[in-house]
Amino acid sequence: MGLAVRPFLIRSLKYISFLTLFIPAQWSAAANMSLSPGDPNSYSRPDLAVVTHIDLHLRVDFDKKVLVGSVILDVKKSGDTNEVILDNRGLTISTVLNVADGSPLEFVKGESVTYGSKLSIKLPQVQSPNNTYKIEIQYATSPSASGLQWLEPEQTAGGKYPYMFSQCQAIHARSILPCQDTPSVKATYTAEIKAPANLTVLMSALHDGIVESGGDIRIHKFHQPVPIPVYLIALAVGKLVSQRVGPRSHVWAEKELIEQSAFEFSETETMLRTAEDICGPYVWEIYDLLILPPSFPFGGMENPCLTFVTPTLLAGDRSLADVVAHEIAHSWTGNLVTNANFEHFWLNEGFTMFVQRKIQGRIHGDKFRDFSAIRGLKALRETIAVCGETDLLTYLVPNLIGMDPDDAFSTVPYEKGHTFVYYIEQLLGGPEVFEPFLKSYLNTYKYKSIVTLTWKGYLYDYFKDKVDVLNSIDWDTWLYRPGMPPVIPAYDTTLTQVCRELADRWLHWDENTTSPFNMSDITKLSSNQKIEFLAELLLANETLSQKKLEVMNQVYKFDPMKNSEIRFQWIRLSLKGRWRAKVSLALTFVTEQGRMKFIRPIYRDLYAWEEVRQQAIDTFLANKHKMMYVSAHAVAEDLCLNSDV
Repeated sequence: MGLAVRPFLIRSLKYISFLTLFIPAQWSAAANMSLSPGDPNSYSRPDLAVVTHIDLHLRVDFDKKVLVGSVILDVKKSGDTNEVILDNRGLTISTVLNVADGSPLEFVKGESVTYGSKLSIKLPQVQSPNNTYKIEIQYATSPSASGLQWLEPEQTAGGKYPYMFSQCQAIHARSILPCQDTPSVKATYTAEIKAPANLTVLMSALHDGIVESGGDIRIHKFHQPVPIPVYLIALAVGKLVSQRVGPRSHVWAEKELIEQSAFEFSETETMLRTAEDICGPYVWEIYDLLILPPSFPFGGMENPCLTFVTPTLLAGDRSLADVVAHEIAHSWTGNLVTNANFEHFWLNEGFTMFVQRKIQGRIHGDKFRDFSAIRGLKALRETIAVCGETDLLTYLVPNLIGMDPDDAFSTVPYEKGHTFVYYIEQLLGGPEVFEPFLKSYLNTYKYKSIVTLTWKGYLYDYFKDKVDVLNSIDWDTWLYRPGMPPVIPAYDTTLTQVCRELADRWLHWDENTTSPFNMSDITKLSSNQKIEFLAELLLANETLSQKKLEVMNQVYKFDPMKNSEIRFQWIRLSLKGRWRAKVSLALTFVTEQGRMKFIRPIYRDLYAWEEVRQQAIDTFLANKHKMMYVSAHAVAEDLCLNSDV
């Protein structure tokens, strides 16, 4: 994905001892902030006073598009301080109380920057025997809270009821509740959510039942006993129904989508059991999926107990359901063992891609695992080509001082991270050697947040007998240099070869001769191979002419295909060939769903085509109010618009 480095970004690589859990960031004057010494994107100081439990009491107000109520924070003081520092983004704070005696506590909201402000609360003057305090904050969210999307009934499948859902990663939890919005802090949480009685409330937690409060309001209770970072707190309210798809799993969706969703994700338990075999016991009790409206910006979000899923995965043939394997893998890599800040995001996503593909390999065979890795490598090459081979954001461990982590989001932590772990596995002797390490690593650091060198130190400690092998790794280039990985593993190309051969036939066909192509060319290809075939053509140096594209569409009938990944590649290939008639297809695709994987590249393609650039900008401006903040913010930058438009 195309991501420009902001002018004020200052590169300052940080090195720490192997077993340190925090990197003490060195803040420059350019940042002009007083932020956490362990997280460049949070004001909180958990080293002095840390939140250990969160108790939410909120009312969902669809008319005003706000959450109103309070949060009670359990705070433990561990340093020389008289305050607890939280992150805030656009919250209206009315009162802060000491729960012990109901007395008010002083608080100060700092000056806002692009993605939040500092909230300082004076701790009670009466010393607690064990340095723990309960602080109640009464507040309301903003109607434009970046972590919430409010949908009108006409934006839902049913068309009759409103819908609201959250998306807190990376640092949007601070727009939903005052909190220590850093993944270095993990806390348990409980919640009581008041919502219209005709709607269902779901959270990333275990459901404790419903209390009738009279009238048209019901109170839904939840608890999450496993400590999690606040970016994993999730809330959804809508007209939802469920269907069981496994002994510990339900699919939730609007009734119009429930049957299709249950079919699409019927293999969830198989994936879950396979992941347990690779990673160890599943600690979250239930694994439910919520199929969200089309505006959801990601393929999936690994909220514990309740994975959020895009409806663009509903292909009708389960061909895109492997995204769920990725979210399942996050139950260990990301949710159980977590990056301490988003400079180390690859520890979440690179390892999750690695486990996802192991799950795929166990279910579909190792050739499919490598096929998936090759496809991911193509996406990485395109990202780096767009960013530039020297772009600082193509580091595996980038510096995020003064930068919103959303602006650093790309395939780099996913695919460069996966390539690194795969390479190390092969270097050390293969799965039979590396998988026991993986289990040990996850068990050792479960419930903790770590940085890259913590993992590296454990790797060296575990493989004491292979230090020479580990020393042969060019650690500095892998972690702290831009561009493509220094080593590409020798992947099995069996499943990609047929895709390349078909793509070559199209590239070399003389369009002035009779077409040699027919539907049988792709009949035996899987959906993923069809995607790969189109990707080969998209990334080829040569551009297919409009005539060739017209013949391809006549023969293979790509236009009506339901698979969103095929549609995405086909639209981009058509735009590359400057097929003017397909611009309307592209604009429809980017407005009917908000998945960033799809809309950002297509909007960039349209922007690069000067003839249709203004049409793309006008379409975005007319529809951005339907998009979630993170999507609108990113596309605005892709279109060279002010990100706050």
